[in-house]
Amino acid sequence: MTTGVEEPLTPIPVRRWQRRLRVSNPTLRNPLTIVGLVIAAGWILVAVFVPLLAPHNPLAQNLPPLQAPSLKYPFGTDELGRDVLSRTLYGSRHTIPLGLLLVGISLVIGSTVGAIAGFFGGIIDGLVMRLADLVFAFPAIVLAMVTTAALGRGVRNAVIALVIVSWPSYARVVRGLVRQLGQSEYVLASRLLGSSARRALRRDVLPNIAGPVLVLATLDLGNAILLLSGLSFLGLGAQPPTPEWGLSVAEGVNYFQNWWIGTFPGLAIFTVVLAFNFLGDSMRDALDPQSSWKHGGDEE
Repeated sequence: MTTGVEEPLTPIPVRRWQRRLRVSNPTLRNPLTIVGLVIAAGWILVAVFVPLLAPHNPLAQNLPPLQAPSLKYPFGTDELGRDVLSRTLYGSRHTIPLGLLLVGISLVIGSTVGAIAGFFGGIIDGLVMRLADLVFAFPAIVLAMVTTAALGRGVRNAVIALVIVSWPSYARVVRGLVRQLGQSEYVLASRLLGSSARRALRRDVLPNIAGPVLVLATLDLGNAILLLSGLSFLGLGAQPPTPEWGLSVAEGVNYFQNWWIGTFPGLAIFTVVLAFNFLGDSMRDALDPQSSWKHGGDEE
């Protein structure tokens, strides 16, 4: 029997994923986040569809040399009669995938080694951290140059050298997070309930460090592209006639009066690095508990 009096509505509990969605919305609306997404997505699309976008063969030498930018040649031509626009567009196919590959390999190696060192400690932890300290003792670009020179010039050896330089940062971050989470109550309770060390590491610890490691990897993408381009600029990475950004900037140095040869590949490096830095900062703000509290405090 209804009494005609409306019962008060029971408040619907806010689920955790709903709170996270509300918290992350302000970050996604950040202009820098949008700019980073647009630039990064644009360059990735260029790398995928570059055969349809490039007006000329990047290796062909059938154009008038050293033509300034114009309607016919928007980025001009280089000293060998190659179209700078086509070479800049094709450069994305070399630099961006190599940067992603470098960060991916460094992340896997560093995270694995750091997780093992942080969870088991002891001699393993000491050896891993001393090896990481040894790598950190040298400037990254100098150590990469020495390693590449020892292995030989080429893109493959440049990637190997940069992996050797890059993995310790992931190992140190993951090791610290694992040591912190390894002493938490839910991990100790899991061990007391009979979970093995490997099972506790895989199920209870690693999923909780994915966020900070992903932020570090996104921020490291820009640095990886800079280091790869730097090695190519010094003649240790990509070799002529490969259309690679760092190599194109090096070629432009020899023709400084023809500014367009090195300027446009340099701007390409600048925009890609800037985009990934914007995305890394935005992800850090979204996953940082203090930033989340600031964004969501007024809505609770």
